[in-house]
Amino acid sequence: MTVGIDARQPLWFYDFVSPFTYLLLEQHDKWPGFDFVFTPVVLNDLYRHWGQRPAYGVPSKRTFLYRHALFRAEQLGIPYKMPPAHPFDSMKPLLLATAANGDVQFVREIFRFIWREGRDPSTEAAFAELCDRVGMPDGPEIVKSAAVLEQLQRNTADAIGLGVYGVPTFYLNDQLFWGEDALPMVLYCARTPNWLESREVKRISSLPSGLANIQT
Repeated sequence: MTVGIDARQPLWFYDFVSPFTYLLLEQHDKWPGFDFVFTPVVLNDLYRHWGQRPAYGVPSKRTFLYRHALFRAEQLGIPYKMPPAHPFDSMKPLLLATAANGDVQFVREIFRFIWREGRDPSTEAAFAELCDRVGMPDGPEIVKSAAVLEQLQRNTADAIGLGVYGVPTFYLNDQLFWGEDALPMVLYCARTPNWLESREVKRISSLPSGLANIQT
């Protein structure tokens, strides 16, 4: 039996395939002082639902994305090493984190395995090593469970229901904050939630489209 997302709590949505999600998690000491529920989702399923093309599906955008992630890591002083290929299949670590109901320390260890050590978690040998590292040596068998897969799918469906379209995404006070660079906005809105109720924010949040063929 799957458990639905409790949207009354602060949530943080992630997929291990995202370098910017790793970079945001490495800034955890700067986050608002709330206990966020770490919620794994399948990024490609979000893209499919919203009809988005992945950034790494556009060659020039892919190049910029990788350079920008490296630049941000260097700028922030965060150790960073890309895995040998990207995108990679992140399902195994996602299922592992789902099965463990992983907290910040658990999830961060997986991110660091991938993005600090530059490992590919989709290979059998690397995934077995990762499972040992996070204290789940039976992980290769656990991730085969239909119940675990169903929970991850439920997470993703519930996230879509909240309007989540990418990772990393904070969900706080019924609002979405997407991207590593959204952290200052999250902090500001946590301190000053009435900003979102200001006249100009409300106006731009409900602007009509100027193009007839653009759906909103």
